[in-house]
Amino acid sequence: MLHVNVQPVLETPRLQLRSLRLSDAPRIAALCADFEVARTTARIPHPYTLADAEAFLASGETQDPDLEARFALDHPDEGLVGVLSFFGEPAPATEIGYWLGRPYWGAGLMTEAVTAALAWAARDWGRTHVRAWRLDENPASDAVLVKAGFLYTGERRQTLVTSRGEALPSRGMIWLA
Repeated sequence: MLHVNVQPVLETPRLQLRSLRLSDAPRIAALCADFEVARTTARIPHPYTLADAEAFLASGETQDPDLEARFALDHPDEGLVGVLSFFGEPAPATEIGYWLGRPYWGAGLMTEAVTAALAWAARDWGRTHVRAWRLDENPASDAVLVKAGFLYTGERRQTLVTSRGEALPSRGMIWLA
């Protein structure tokens, strides 16, 4: 039987960051099917289907909990509203990525989630810093990262955006515990 690795449960004033469940697949598929969500991330394909969501969740089966952590952003009234992930090489090269369903944009939910997840990463997961790359054309993600305490590194690169099949300019950022 397929299962998804269990992460700690983190509480914020408006969200619970919890382990992903296989039963989250329909909700993830529905939110990620919105091209406006997919176009702001590097890894979400478009169109996005239930099979894509199931494959994403199944990939958690092989996740190394020392290197990766994935959280569902669960709202008490709305259910799953987004996903936040840590991934990459062993510390200190951990990177953060996230997405939020479009109906929930602009309410500060992602800033709240990122801030809580970073506190956990430093306190319980032993991370001294976390990296992020944000697309130049995504000022909302920039605002989330800056509010959560990230600083610009001066690094720039082209990031492949799967939903558009093209590389777009992005900026490197870092958070120090």
